[in-house]
Amino acid sequence: MVCIAAFIILAIIGVFVAAISIFKPKIGKAYLKALKKAWGCLWKKVRLQKCETGFKDDVKNTLLSRVMLKHPKWVKPLSIIIEVLSVVIVVVAVWAILTAIKSLLALWALGSCNVTKPSACSLGAEVCSIDESEPSNALEATGRWFTEWGEIFEAIPDKFKTYNAEEYNFNYITVDGAGADKPVAVDIFDPGCSVCMISYRNQKAAGFFDQYDVRLVPFAIQGADDSYKFANSEVIVRYMFAAEQYQSGLALKIIDKIFTGKNSEGISYQNKFNEDYSGAEAVAKLELWLKEFGLDSDAIKEVREITAYPEITEKMSENRDIVENQLRVKGIPTTVYDGGRHTGLWKAEE
Repeated sequence: MVCIAAFIILAIIGVFVAAISIFKPKIGKAYLKALKKAWGCLWKKVRLQKCETGFKDDVKNTLLSRVMLKHPKWVKPLSIIIEVLSVVIVVVAVWAILTAIKSLLALWALGSCNVTKPSACSLGAEVCSIDESEPSNALEATGRWFTEWGEIFEAIPDKFKTYNAEEYNFNYITVDGAGADKPVAVDIFDPGCSVCMISYRNQKAAGFFDQYDVRLVPFAIQGADDSYKFANSEVIVRYMFAAEQYQSGLALKIIDKIFTGKNSEGISYQNKFNEDYSGAEAVAKLELWLKEFGLDSDAIKEVREITAYPEITEKMSENRDIVENQLRVKGIPTTVYDGGRHTGLWKAEE
């Protein structure tokens, strides 16, 4: 282990030695000599051969030379400590390499280098992430580490899959102008997600809704504890489905209000729903909009009653199952069209 640990340490400091050796070539030569010995030992370990004990002793003697002269009794315990530290260095190095490989595979397969908490990965696509709860103890964390490998390997075939937007049984809202003569696109969004709002605006400006038979899927992001990521997303999604059930076209008007509308102070309605409105205030605002859309008090009361129907809850549960278990996405917005799946901010130039 001492030989392997020495190689790891020498490899790490190689960059600094290379810079120093420009001015002091002797240091560079000594470093290369030690690195070659360490590599030779590592290569033998890989082939299950015995390392040269000479190099191991050289490392120990170099570290303990001064102690041998001043405190001979310390040599044995310090030698044991060196062995233990060597094991720790090797274990940490192997763990770091495996973690790096896992993160790269996750980034490629799932779009985020952090499987459990995609929002913690700055390298992934710009999304509103669907995070899982953090492990509460070391045993759970170890189990989660292996589970993440399983999720990655399950997602790899998806990279080579052709997606058919029509095969997913989403509960959705149809955009005006939809028709059988247009290719189908599925657009999954959370009313509280700012990235979804920007994507919606980009799609609208680029004529995406005119080119495709778009099926808008309202989806309130939930964590492992079933709490909602954005305060009023559940209420909004319920009212969208209820309004659409009562009268086609109403839900689209609600979406448009939230994603493109602003109040008298110039603050976006999405921000007001996320930051300022309580549950009761959110309901009051949604019902005020329904009144603006032409519904009378009796119709609004009926929509309110529909929001509590079990079938609305079932629609939301079915959409969650498709998003998290069939599509296996780690964040939204997610759009399925033209045989592919796009997760993250939809840009106008696409």
